[in-house]
Amino acid sequence: MDIKRALIVGTGPGISASFARGLADRGVELMLSARNTDKIAGLAAETKAKTVACDAGDLASVEAMFAAADAEMGGVDLVLYNPSARQRGPLVDLDPAQVENAIRISAFGGFLVAQQAARRMLAQGHGAIFFTGASASVKGYANSSSFAMGKFALRGLANSMARELSPQNIHVAHFVIDGGVRSESRKEPEGKPDSFLDPDAIAQTYLAVLDQPRNAWSCEVELRPYVENF
Repeated sequence: MDIKRALIVGTGPGISASFARGLADRGVELMLSARNTDKIAGLAAETKAKTVACDAGDLASVEAMFAAADAEMGGVDLVLYNPSARQRGPLVDLDPAQVENAIRISAFGGFLVAQQAARRMLAQGHGAIFFTGASASVKGYANSSSFAMGKFALRGLANSMARELSPQNIHVAHFVIDGGVRSESRKEPEGKPDSFLDPDAIAQTYLAVLDQPRNAWSCEVELRPYVENF
């Protein structure tokens, strides 16, 4: 699939940043979205990307983001949905408003973004929509129910979309990131090399899925370090 314009929603310093760099190396025109675009200014400069502020769980904000992509890039061929939110703690102590927000960002926002993307991709006859999942997409953990609810829902959305949109030349893929992701503040313990997922390695898999011919598309890919139990 010929990918010339990409929108990354929920851009941060990890997986999404690595994916942005990989796309930029291919000459893909980029728009990076975040609630606070000041935090991604360095990455935008590095990848020559445009930026747009967006609250992914708000319809008006999502519509404005896609309007900006239309105006500044002429549309989108690829969209990655990366945001998530959670409230940790025992079920009986959770604040319902915070749980509602977690589901709004992790799942409902994915729907809002995917709907806008799909409308444009159906009109142009091609496209790719990717979702970043987590261990919580397939297994709920104690004291993390709000995260599991959001990620389970996002996975269900991706599965339904793949069955609906794949026959119309839109590649929908969900990535289960099953393990901790390495970052500046999250290093492997001494003596345990490669026990965290490398965001650059994750991005390589995203790019490989993007390159798949449509007669052998992946709907879901699980990624984990070699020491992770599953």
